[in-house]
Amino acid sequence: MGARRTTAILLMAFNFFISLTSASCYSQSPVFPPPTYSRSDPELVEAFRHIEASLSSLFATHPDLNTSSYSIEVTSPYSTLWSAFHTAIDKNPERPGAEHVNGSSVYRVASITKVFTVLGILQQHAAGNLSLDDPVDVYIPALSTSRSHHGETIPWRAITLRSLASQLSGIPRDWAQSDLITSLPDPSVVGLPPLPRSAPDRSDLPRCDEYGEYKPCTATDLLDYLVDKPPVFLPNEKSTYSNIAFELLGLVLANVTGRSYEDYIEASILMPLNMTSSSFRKPCDAVAILPKGNAWYWDVDEGVQNPTGGLYSSSSDMSVFLRHVLKTYRNVADSRVNWLLPVSFTAGWKSFYGMPWEILRVDRIVPHSPARTVSFFTKGGSLPGYRTLILLVPEYGLGITIFTGGDDGFIDQLVEMVTVPLIRAADRVAGRQAAHRYAGTFLADPSSGINSSLQIAYSDAHGLKITKWVSNGTEMLSAIPLQFHVPEDRGFHLQLIPTSLYRRQEEKQGELWRIAVTLDRWGSRTSSPLLHQQPGDVPLSSSAGVSEEGDGDNNGHELPAPGPSSSHPYSGSVWEDFCVSDVDTMMYAGKPLNEIVFWDDEDHRDTPAGWEGEGGEKEEARYGMVELTAFRINMTRCP
Repeated sequence: MGARRTTAILLMAFNFFISLTSASCYSQSPVFPPPTYSRSDPELVEAFRHIEASLSSLFATHPDLNTSSYSIEVTSPYSTLWSAFHTAIDKNPERPGAEHVNGSSVYRVASITKVFTVLGILQQHAAGNLSLDDPVDVYIPALSTSRSHHGETIPWRAITLRSLASQLSGIPRDWAQSDLITSLPDPSVVGLPPLPRSAPDRSDLPRCDEYGEYKPCTATDLLDYLVDKPPVFLPNEKSTYSNIAFELLGLVLANVTGRSYEDYIEASILMPLNMTSSSFRKPCDAVAILPKGNAWYWDVDEGVQNPTGGLYSSSSDMSVFLRHVLKTYRNVADSRVNWLLPVSFTAGWKSFYGMPWEILRVDRIVPHSPARTVSFFTKGGSLPGYRTLILLVPEYGLGITIFTGGDDGFIDQLVEMVTVPLIRAADRVAGRQAAHRYAGTFLADPSSGINSSLQIAYSDAHGLKITKWVSNGTEMLSAIPLQFHVPEDRGFHLQLIPTSLYRRQEEKQGELWRIAVTLDRWGSRTSSPLLHQQPGDVPLSSSAGVSEEGDGDNNGHELPAPGPSSSHPYSGSVWEDFCVSDVDTMMYAGKPLNEIVFWDDEDHRDTPAGWEGEGGEKEEARYGMVELTAFRINMTRCP
């Protein structure tokens, strides 16, 4: 009976300690705390040099971009790290706009405005003046008067403010723009029937924006239009992009605060952040980016559509805003909401919607390890003559602004040119800092008579991992597969996962991490040498505690990774990619079995490891001691 009970417990330990669904397909990300940056970091210097060369080459070889301008900035949570600007060669002589593009040059940022609208909603949610989970018609009573016309009307009672902010409302995309009847002289060329001006269907069209020589639309225009319109999908059923959703959120803000939407955003966000180049009022031409052929749109008043796309801003102002988000997103506006999380699926299997972020989670950007993912939280915008994009990469502590005026397609090239070398460089900075702060050999006090030691190394593929572990004389890396039934045909590694928590949270003392037993993929894609070096890569220089192997090196704990075969029925299977998080595994006498705590030699520090001062100076403190909580032991770093 006792033997059976022991076996059952060990099998349960296998299920908990090594969760196959969470550990067999990807190393968990992020694998380190966000790095701190200096403009003199050699990895960044090389990356920015590479980006600048790519930008110069693009414009030198594409004369069709002569009418285009751009502003690009990269920021950490503390300061701008790099910027690049380009002024169009070919401008409208009658209305050229800004003479030279710089960080204060102003663009129409279009749908990036939605981010500010959602932040305003989150502020009011935190203040208790509204709830994200209230139906929208609580705050816009006119919506409750919808009447049936040609089928069902939009079920406003089922649409919450959260649904609107997350692109899950199911309501139409637009109402006063994007209608082919305003842009096609002859609809028959695309198979559409002509509609004479006397046609009844024309009488239902708005009389503003595209339909009315760009006269600004009003709240009454919008609500009158929506009163009898059907939905695209049922609420919370399927995501689809909607501009109308954010116009309604703007009306909610106005009704709740008793102020105009524009006044509220300027007073509650733009002014407190000192975003002096940002406004809903048209700036003067002297600072304006006025694309040739589209300068007229600079003057268009968006009216009730301001909450979805009416903001004017500069790249330097946007860097200020991104710094604010990077510092506060975990509890943005004291709303108890983590702002940088996905909410719904989109058509792309690696793409998601947030509130209102458009999210990409990619596994191809980090060299040496395509099994490590990187998440970009983005918001793009488009208006005649303007394409804009902001990107947040919280695991690296980076914000990126790319504003363009002119050609509407080259921003796609800029995104690739900037993000790929930048993130690869940031990964090398993070790896160097992680190796310095955490990696090394730690030993129990010899006077204790306990034979315990721990060796931690950093690898590009896995981040920080345990490469040697002796606990009270037991070789743990040999004991784990025997005691916890690791499959005989699988290699594994012990990955360290940051929690962003401290044993003494207020003092930032005792940095808490968890150890994950991560099984290696069958036929790991990282075995290809092509994945170990990319054009323009700067290799991580060798140093103590840094392991430069790819995914195939597990410090003696790798088994051959077979390809699909009858003897390995799950190799390369569909379900191999099924991964869910299960980090808090077993306990021992009430303590988490896989918790590891990093301390400095004095059990405290005046500043967190990796402090960055106002002038960019850096102090990278090395942790001098580790604590294995469940094992009730502290070990000190070897010199």
